[in-house]
Amino acid sequence: PYKGEESDSENSLESLVSIGNICRSPIAEAVFRKLVADEKLEHKWRTDSAAVSDWNVGRSPDSRALSCLRNHGIETAHKARQITKEDFQTFDHILCMDESNLRDLNRKSNQVKDCKAKIELLGTYDPQKQLIIEDPYYGNEKDFETVYEQCLRCCKAFLEKYH
Repeated sequence: PYKGEESDSENSLESLVSIGNICRSPIAEAVFRKLVADEKLEHKWRTDSAAVSDWNVGRSPDSRALSCLRNHGIETAHKARQITKEDFQTFDHILCMDESNLRDLNRKSNQVKDCKAKIELLGTYDPQKQLIIEDPYYGNEKDFETVYEQCLRCCKAFLEKYH
């Protein structure tokens, strides 16, 4: 979530980050957008997702991620991007999927003047206390469904806390 100078102070910005931005973070972004839309809070939130790495910049999410989202009635036109220095200055919250992402983001944020983003694991908000959202890339459809369910629980709890 993000509170920007150019926008109403009620607006919040959130960026969800994973290593490649084609599996976990696009799922989390799409889930959060749907929750925000269902609550009619689109005017209060700007949500995005990004990668720590530059491996997949410009690519669509993994076909299994898209299939999983479609099975839950969610569409996304997301294209992978790498996190930027500006993201650390713009977003209120940068939520990531695992400890490796967290380490990389904290290291990158230390190189940014005026970092305002609170960087933490999305799993911190999981009512079932599953802190890490494992990368399903080398798994199967069931692993993507597990990521979806974790993201849904975490995003709901996050939205409840900050709405």
